[in-house]
Parts: sequence; C-alpha cells; structure tokens
Amino acid sequence: MGIVRSFDRRQEPRWPVNLQVMVWGVDTQGERFLQEAHAREVSLSGALLTGLDADLRSGDVIGILYGKKKARYRVVWVRYDGGGEKMQAAVHRMSADECPWRELLNEAEGAGQPQSSAQLPHE
Repeated sequence: MGIVRSFDRRQEPRWPVNLQVMVWGVDTQGERFLQEAHAREVSLSGALLTGLDADLRSGDVIGILYGKKKARYRVVWVRYDGGGEKMQAAVHRMSADECPWRELLNEAEGAGQPQSSAQLPHE
C-alpha cells in the first residue's frame, strides 16, 4: 500500500472560533428556515457551521448574519454531527458579499498565527 496524504485545498488560514450566527435559507423540502447556529474554523471566504436543524445539500445558497453584517454562502458539503441529530455544513462566501467577521479576523491576524479557540473572542 502507498502512503495516503491529506491535502488541504484551502488557500487561507482558518481560525478556531465559536461565533453565534443566524442562518436562513430554504431547506431540502422547500421550506424557509431561520435559526441560530455556530460558525467555527472561519476564514475570510468560508466557515464550518454547526448545530443546524435544517436539512441542506451541496450547492444550496444560505444567508449568515454575524453581528450586524450579513453575507450569502454556498454550501460545499453537509454531514450529521457526532450525535446524528444536528447538521454540520462547510460553506464558502459568495464573492459579491463582504465577510461578516472580517474585523474579528483582522484583529486575530494582527496577533499572529491562528491560535487556540480559548485565546480568540467567543460570542
């Protein structure tokens, strides 16, 4: 057997945070939803959302509100969390929209390399 390597296709660092966000969109049943969730492993162009009740699929477009800033994101992949009840989704920001947590990342970048989540602000 050969060596299995994992390549990270991300072109920017992810920051381990736990941001409370509002997420809205249309689920797989065509029903509108609005709910709180958490954004983790954030970057200027994406995030990992956790705690989602809505069933989503790759390619769906959702909205994320953080503080008073919002942006549209395309769902890259989805899976159930460890308990099998809530969804996790990797999302990528639509280029026309500004990153809602840009200021937080600017502050973190000024402090150096990505840090443990205990050292970054949690909301």
